[in-house]
Amino acid sequence: MASISSTVASAEIRAAPKAKTRNAALDRARTFITMLVLIHHSVIAYTYYGHTDRQSFLGFDGVVLFNDSFFMSAMFFLSGLFVWPSLQRKGTGWFLRDRWWRLGLPFIICALILMPIAYYAVELRLHPDVSFTAFWWRTVTVGPWPSGPAWFVWVLLALDVLAAVVYRAAPACVEAIGRLSLASFARPGLFFWALLIGSIIVYVPAVLHFGASRWFAAGPVAIQASRILLYLLYFFAGVGIGAVPFDKGLLAGDGGLARRWPVWLAATIATYSCIIALIYIKHGVLPDVNHQPLWWEIAYALAFVSYSAAQTFNVLALFLRFSNDGSSILDPLRDSAYGIYLIHYVPVLWLQYALYDISLSPVMQVSAIIKAVIVFVLTLATSWAATAALRKIPGATRVL
Repeated sequence: MASISSTVASAEIRAAPKAKTRNAALDRARTFITMLVLIHHSVIAYTYYGHTDRQSFLGFDGVVLFNDSFFMSAMFFLSGLFVWPSLQRKGTGWFLRDRWWRLGLPFIICALILMPIAYYAVELRLHPDVSFTAFWWRTVTVGPWPSGPAWFVWVLLALDVLAAVVYRAAPACVEAIGRLSLASFARPGLFFWALLIGSIIVYVPAVLHFGASRWFAAGPVAIQASRILLYLLYFFAGVGIGAVPFDKGLLAGDGGLARRWPVWLAATIATYSCIIALIYIKHGVLPDVNHQPLWWEIAYALAFVSYSAAQTFNVLALFLRFSNDGSSILDPLRDSAYGIYLIHYVPVLWLQYALYDISLSPVMQVSAIIKAVIVFVLTLATSWAATAALRKIPGATRVL
């Protein structure tokens, strides 16, 4: 029986390229997370944590925590889903050429042009007399040279290159993940626990060693030290799932993941509540907010990876169950989502700069909320319009 099962699973993996190229639920999940990125950057200036504006609203700290604890891992997961079929269809050479145009070139443009323009708004608040030319030259020659949200793009390119190497050298590793996806059609807990255990192994020791806020950076090439292996894990989890037809594996619209969406919603609420409780203990119980005992650091790391896995499954389950057909308000944004992601940090920082000295309400919290809404709406509108205009340029659709 084991031999028969293995043969069937191998056949499913080989059949993966025949799966349909568009999946409404996954497209909408990706677009939804892109919108979370815009919300995240729109509100972070008005948090008590960031507090770069004079007005702040404590509720935005919860929004930032809600996002930061899962959405980048989920983005790497979603980005990996179509990698294996693409490698099988194009071969490694054309796959890597395509990845260069879609990821490498945009990263260079972001690092050299878009991010310096964005961060110039921050520089003007500190040094109003500095010219953009002087700021740009100092950025690229002396540093620091922040890449903003574009760090995701270069990391994804590096992971795609690694996936191409695995495809040529050790495809059985990814096919094993595909078989786990097939086995998880009716029992999604199999994949969830494998992902969670893997997350604990790669993340907890790293965050205890490096801390949560340390970044490795070489010019604009940067990544959060404690999360390198976590993003690698989520990416290849997605690659493995994409190695088999979606309708027969974990992400089947009629599979156990979608049918049991209340379980993942409950797991998300429970794990996020653990994070909130630990933050309360840190600020309200522990004697020194800046130095936490080892038990607290381990507990928070475990809560973090548990929430990340639960929320990723929750988002996927909800979209598979409730947004897998028909139309959605997210559909018009689908083709522009990547361009919006690349561009949005420019209007975000400039709008926050423009609103910095303005009070829109005598109540500080209300003013912060109004500012955040203005920043989000105008950022989405300008990024979307700019992407639509760029996509009309011949050849631009290959990138955007």
